[in-house]
Amino acid sequence: MEAFLFNASIYLIAAVVAVPFAARLGLGSVLGYLLAGLVVGPILGLVGDTTSLQHVAEFGVVMMLFLIGLELQPRTLWDMRHRLLGLGTLQVLASVLLLAGGGLGDWVAATSICCSRLDPRLKFNRDRSANPH
Repeated sequence: MEAFLFNASIYLIAAVVAVPFAARLGLGSVLGYLLAGLVVGPILGLVGDTTSLQHVAEFGVVMMLFLIGLELQPRTLWDMRHRLLGLGTLQVLASVLLLAGGGLGDWVAATSICCSRLDPRLKFNRDRSANPH
């Protein structure tokens, strides 16, 4: 239990630091959360055993997708449909083809899918900051 709380507190502290930093750079909170997770996990290796946090992380992903769904307007999504389908598919295929040869397989597919899901959110944040209501 102590290891779970320690690991969770490291992730929460990283998120508290990374989200305002990402917002200051104009990147949005979702990208800040992803960057915090990357720095704490694979880059610095501060958290070793992540199996105990897996269920919490899955719930966090569900909540993140829910928030993105609340903030994304259906009209905006409909206007971007051709770009999302065309360029999103191209991005996923190009990432998999370029990097799968390096033995990264699952990581490449997950990263390319994740990045393709961030594109509409980043565009929404950019449009919202350019045209505040």
